[in-house]
Amino acid sequence: MEAATITQLFITPYTFLSYDEPVFHLSPTAKLWLLPSLSTFNTSKSICWMEIVLDQKDSADWTYRGEGAVNLVLAYTGSSPLFFGKVIRIQKAARNGSHCTSVRSVVALSAHERLLWRDLGDLVSCTDRDVVCQMYVQHVMIPLLDSKHVDAGVHILVTREFLETIEKNILSQRPAWRPKWGCLPTSRFISKRNAIKKSVTRFRMLQAWKLQKGEISELSDYDPLDLFSGSQDRIYKAIKDLFSTPQNNFRVFLNGSLILGTEGGYAVDTNLEIEEAFEDALQSVIQRGNGFRTMSFLQLVAEAVHKSGCLNRLLDVQKLDSFDIEGAIHAYYDIISEPCLVCRQMDDDELLKRCATLHSAHLDQSLEIVRNYLTAATAKDCSLMITFRPWHVDCPGSTYNSIFVESTKQTFDYKVRSQVSYAYC
Repeated sequence: MEAATITQLFITPYTFLSYDEPVFHLSPTAKLWLLPSLSTFNTSKSICWMEIVLDQKDSADWTYRGEGAVNLVLAYTGSSPLFFGKVIRIQKAARNGSHCTSVRSVVALSAHERLLWRDLGDLVSCTDRDVVCQMYVQHVMIPLLDSKHVDAGVHILVTREFLETIEKNILSQRPAWRPKWGCLPTSRFISKRNAIKKSVTRFRMLQAWKLQKGEISELSDYDPLDLFSGSQDRIYKAIKDLFSTPQNNFRVFLNGSLILGTEGGYAVDTNLEIEEAFEDALQSVIQRGNGFRTMSFLQLVAEAVHKSGCLNRLLDVQKLDSFDIEGAIHAYYDIISEPCLVCRQMDDDELLKRCATLHSAHLDQSLEIVRNYLTAATAKDCSLMITFRPWHVDCPGSTYNSIFVESTKQTFDYKVRSQVSYAYC
């Protein structure tokens, strides 16, 4: 019998725009990213995925797992060994058509994008926008985050009917945006009126806003700065706070079935009834007495996050944006050779002088500023998935990382993966 596996999904989308449910729909691009699921440790044999086409009848086998600013993730719940343990990432599109169907052309990137990524020849010459997204992950994000933490996935084909049915099935399950960022900006180009960004995380500010609007019942104690701190104690605190108020930021699956959080929207705060049900659900995996399993599980998650080093890498990439959007926008106007509208509207003479230094920069420096901003934004728009499998004597010689839990005398294999994509595809 296959060992029980537990998967946590931290949904961490990031965007500068407010989210309105009717704005997005699933892109009819008929091309999806098939990613190795983190709920299985099996490896797939070599398969020609491009020969497979998912139709309307297949839509019932795929269920909503979460989404970020650009993509939505579905998990397989059917019985086909081919798809067992796989997830699909589907690109979203604006209803106004600004992200329309992928079209093959001489080049897939705009002139400004080709200038921005000119050092990546394969990316610049690509003729398919969807393939550009995959190549961006391969050539930009994987070297930064390590292939053991990121998978570019493979392309598969679907019909329009498959996407339309999926869209109808998941409409009521989709969450609101939950931005999270592991550090505070320090850019000297941040205006005085936005100075709060330097001392209060975006997550905390949005918590207060959501509470005022009545969209949440209480403020979460979770602080992204704890999760990205590098301290195992602070990481454990962050995991405990996520468990107490999961909202749409923390989900736990046992053998593919959700046991904490909701498939969409905001989860109810973890009250005594939910906590007891979760404690009972862990009985088949965590070998401790009643009342102690949840604590051991949260400690296991914290240790895996800390030991993997994945968040350290994500944080390093996030910190590539040292200018903030308030600085990068000036470099962008120089790249596209247009008058800076931000400077025109600025009434702070001191800040205007600082921004003038950006406009006098060499083109190569402007390109680097915007590239780093976009790369950092990609690292802020990701989902972190962690999978555990109890180690058994009948499967020795595991090649996976493992953790020994002193309180339960158990060893768990684990994987930590971040799902990233080119946020501007």
